[in-house]
Amino acid sequence: MAADRDRFSTATRLRALGEQAAERVYRAQSRRLEPKPRRGRLTGRAAVLALVVCTLIVALAYPLRQYIQQRSDIADQRRLAEEAERRVEELRDERARWQDDAYVRRQARERLRYLMPGETGYVLPGDPDTESAERSSADAERARPRGATSATSPWYENLWDGVDRADAVPQAR
Repeated sequence: MAADRDRFSTATRLRALGEQAAERVYRAQSRRLEPKPRRGRLTGRAAVLALVVCTLIVALAYPLRQYIQQRSDIADQRRLAEEAERRVEELRDERARWQDDAYVRRQARERLRYLMPGETGYVLPGDPDTESAERSSADAERARPRGATSATSPWYENLWDGVDRADAVPQAR
């Protein structure tokens, strides 16, 4: 009986609890010291998922690019159609103006310097319209290559230019 009492005594129970606690501490420390087996970061499921996502991206990239390009082309064509419609309206308005006899007469007077029968026309020096016409003809003469004839120059200038060209000594190159 003494052994039974000894087994249930407080000192025995405390000693047993202390030993159990020491074993738990030892096991916990040994677990911390042992390297844990490392699991790979890329599991099989993650690899398959990454492969599926990459395949979808590659499969959808070209059609998406084509879609965006076609939308851009459609927008450009609509803009061009609107510009063409505006131009058609402008041309219709201009055609309607040219149907009016008064507009035609005014344009003939302004652009071509036509006069009505019985009128006398004068060209004054310093007139901005005549100066711009003279400047444009002078610019055309300078831009014209040597030897080329102009429909605006008188026949005698063309004749004299031809004589000058025939008389000129060809330059050695």
